[in-house]
Amino acid sequence: MNLNLTALDAVIFGIYILGVIGLGLYASRRGLQTKRDYFLAGDKLPWWMIGGSIIAANISSHHLVGAMGVAYSRGFVAIAMEWGAILMGFNALLWIFLPFYIRNGFYTVPEFLERRYGTAARATYAGLILLTYVLVEISAVLYLGALSLHSLLGISVMTSVIILAVITGIYTIAGGLRAVIWTEMLQLVVLVLGGLALTIATVRAAGGVSAITDTMKDWDLILPANDPDFPWTMYLGGVLCISVFYCATNQFIVQRVMASKNEWHARMGVVFGDYLKFLVPIIITVPALVAPKLFPHLEKPDLLFPTLVEKLLPSGLVGLVMAGLIAAVMSHLSGAINSCTTILTVDIYLPYIRRQATEAQAVRFGRIAGAVIIVLGILCTSLFLTHSNKPVFLYLMNAYGLFTPGIAAMFLLGILWKGATHAGALAAGMLTIPLSILMEMVYPSMPFFNRTGIVFWSCMALCVVVSLFTRRKPEAELAGLIWNKASLSLPPEQKALQQGWRNPTVWWAIITAIVLFFYIRFA
Repeated sequence: MNLNLTALDAVIFGIYILGVIGLGLYASRRGLQTKRDYFLAGDKLPWWMIGGSIIAANISSHHLVGAMGVAYSRGFVAIAMEWGAILMGFNALLWIFLPFYIRNGFYTVPEFLERRYGTAARATYAGLILLTYVLVEISAVLYLGALSLHSLLGISVMTSVIILAVITGIYTIAGGLRAVIWTEMLQLVVLVLGGLALTIATVRAAGGVSAITDTMKDWDLILPANDPDFPWTMYLGGVLCISVFYCATNQFIVQRVMASKNEWHARMGVVFGDYLKFLVPIIITVPALVAPKLFPHLEKPDLLFPTLVEKLLPSGLVGLVMAGLIAAVMSHLSGAINSCTTILTVDIYLPYIRRQATEAQAVRFGRIAGAVIIVLGILCTSLFLTHSNKPVFLYLMNAYGLFTPGIAAMFLLGILWKGATHAGALAAGMLTIPLSILMEMVYPSMPFFNRTGIVFWSCMALCVVVSLFTRRKPEAELAGLIWNKASLSLPPEQKALQQGWRNPTVWWAIITAIVLFFYIRFA
């Protein structure tokens, strides 16, 4: 497959690339050279930027390419992970974790673990999360984006990887979170417009709206327990674990919440993100549901996206959709790079290497760390150059299962149970990778969601048992770190902001009801 872009497509694509680089560099000149400004955009993000940037960073090539491939081969259930995040992960962030991140003024998620447990827990999380970002977020996103560029334009995969990494790295390293957020808002618009163009073109080619309604009889969100990829038992632990980690304890997502103007903007931003999290996966999934009518025998499901672009889109729209793909890659990549640099600087460099570093020295180290992370991401991309015919998206979920059970256990027990101890948290964190590998070796045919669920509950149990036999922190040191009913409410000085339709709870209830309706209707 080799797509020849017309002059119009090339112009649209080129304008987008230059626009993103220009906007990112412009944003980088707007801020002060302080840690708070570079890593948290000066704590000035409004709700619409928070929600928009969360989803722009979240949706990437592993959705446009990977999730679309899953929907092509497995159907409507591909959307379950995305909507499940609304009911699980984002609810955990909104109602449990968010107040503690905001009210304690944290830069990073590991800082919570240090305050709650101790320095070793902070270092354990930092190590696990950096492995996850480099091996899963950065390298996989680069690979899938490069795979599509290779399929469409004939550019070699590694060349595409390097181009994507360098372009994104320029403004991410220069401007920090401020540049990342500004460019993500542009990228979200381009992503949605490109996705809508591809959806409309595919549905029209398949026969119109009736092509969608014809597939509704197979819209199953809950599958039998013996399904090899998406058994209903996945909701008992695997999906819960990954969703809570990704949405509520993941620096990649939470950093945007920490950068909010205040807690009302943070809460409203998460709720706005719920609406986008509901709509964007529909745009991605619908073309894949009707595509089998047009292309019933694709060699690899992950080739669906470039196939639709090549076969169905007219001149001009090809450039827009290609820009949408690159927007998804760059927004996700820039967020992951920025999160890595923040953790490396705040959780490793400042506490362990240079405690007395100035603001300028901390920012300089963050930029150097960003360049190193980009190089590592490029090198790790080679891990994805050989894979089976199974959609890569499923491999990504499996990779999350290696790292996340212990992290989720550390956070959930730490914030919900004052009896959790430092030793218990460390035991859970250190168990997650060896037990995950052992489960995969002993039960290779077990769905990875089920394996992840077993590891998750094992880590929870181990943390509880070890905590019962080790010394807990005095209650005075846990003040402001354990969940209680007051965590559900805004601080008194901000309650006036949520009058009437400005109340985040009202908008949260609406989107939650909509998602629950779909789960009940298509169970």
